[in-house]
Amino acid sequence: MLYRETGQFKTTYAADQAIFPIFQDRVFLFAIIAFAYIVIPLIASEYWLQAVLIPLLIFAIAAVGLNILTGYAGQLSLGTGAFMAVGAYSAYKLATGFPELNIIVVFILSGVSAALIGIIFGLPSLRIKGFYLAVATLAAQFFLIWMFNRVPWWYNYNSSGTIIAPPREVAGVMLTGPTATAETRYLLVLTFCILGGLLAKNLVRGRVGRHWMAIRDMDIAAEIIGIRLLPNKLLAFAISSFYCGVAGALLLFSYLGSAETEAFDIFVSFEVLFMIIIGGLGSILGAYLGAAFIWLLPIFLTNAPQLVGLSMPVDFQKHLEVMIFGSLIVVFLIFEPAGLARLWQIGKEKLRRWPFPY
Repeated sequence: MLYRETGQFKTTYAADQAIFPIFQDRVFLFAIIAFAYIVIPLIASEYWLQAVLIPLLIFAIAAVGLNILTGYAGQLSLGTGAFMAVGAYSAYKLATGFPELNIIVVFILSGVSAALIGIIFGLPSLRIKGFYLAVATLAAQFFLIWMFNRVPWWYNYNSSGTIIAPPREVAGVMLTGPTATAETRYLLVLTFCILGGLLAKNLVRGRVGRHWMAIRDMDIAAEIIGIRLLPNKLLAFAISSFYCGVAGALLLFSYLGSAETEAFDIFVSFEVLFMIIIGGLGSILGAYLGAAFIWLLPIFLTNAPQLVGLSMPVDFQKHLEVMIFGSLIVVFLIFEPAGLARLWQIGKEKLRRWPFPY
């Protein structure tokens, strides 16, 4: 068959440690990236780019960050929305306070700001874990949102309390603002999404990732064998918050255009958490699959009744979405805790062994 590893020999350590050691996987990845960069901007409508693909990629970045913290390091967090808000408000203050600063640098610095805040709220992780740590991060969610609401400096003393992404261009191309095209904003977010995924994949495969997984599996045993808990936990909080901060900045500048604190409320934190649960904890691919599933399911539920000639009230559709989300989380936790990523892996293994998959 076409998907076989037989005959693909590794003659160097670098080849053996490659992210995609199988040639067919590399071809498939390059084909997906080429399709995303070349074909989608040509064939996708502005609705699909602006309302579907751009937010999907942004939430995939946030899901990768949360999966690093919860899936790999084992630190449960419910403050994803707050860290995204830190990134959005930091990017707004940097872009308005330093108009000459490159917008790409603004996005990176907003991630650094969120990482610093993540370290502060990650300090309790040395003493508490599990449900109690989730409550501590939930306190971060409420406190940060309250701060952005109550301190007028964060929204430049605007009477409406709204932050508006200013227009910025790089090399003569408008990347943000009302005049930036949907194709340009899509390519910008896609680039951050791909680079962030590759960076996270390499990170979790190295020494740092092994330390995180040891802490996740049994922190006492990890400390006994010489792994320092506090630096590694804080590093997980910092990197996770960095991803969430960049996602929040992109959410404001590339998707919403203007936002208030309601755009980063507790429901955003739960939504990202659902993404990594359904996609697969401890899997970078699972973050992307979960984000795609959570974001595309409402669109499918909206259009599926029309395809079969049925009319469904909007409120019933929303209730149905909530019921399906809850049911799927329970189903995945019971029957496949590793989520969609594990199902994808099983499918690949069956294909490699076809016609004798068992």
